[in-house]
Amino acid sequence: MLKDTKAFSGYSTDDVEAAKRFYGETLGLDVTEAGPGISLHLPGDHNVLVYGKGDAHEPASFTVLNFQVDEIEPAVDELTARGVEFERYEGTDLETDEKGIFRGGGPLIAWFKDPAGNVLAVIEQG
Repeated sequence: MLKDTKAFSGYSTDDVEAAKRFYGETLGLDVTEAGPGISLHLPGDHNVLVYGKGDAHEPASFTVLNFQVDEIEPAVDELTARGVEFERYEGTDLETDEKGIFRGGGPLIAWFKDPAGNVLAVIEQG
């Protein structure tokens, strides 16, 4: 029934304007106003809705959006230069290096958060 429909995902933020600046200016994505939030326009004609929930917002405790990159090192370096802080997981199965890159098996991945605390990642294509 739904296989031919156009689908999109979404998640919340506590501050739509901060999200608009972060996704548009810091990450360099195309962003437009979309009702009570913003729409992130991603390659391949994919869109993600980031909608405002104000004080009712609770950050996702899982990765809500992955950005595939050809090489993770330059992507992490560029994002760090733009002010993005990568998560550091020490003493866990997801232990990351000094740059915040997980190299413990599988694809190389580095996690970071948007201003609302939602977890995002850059992941090296394999």
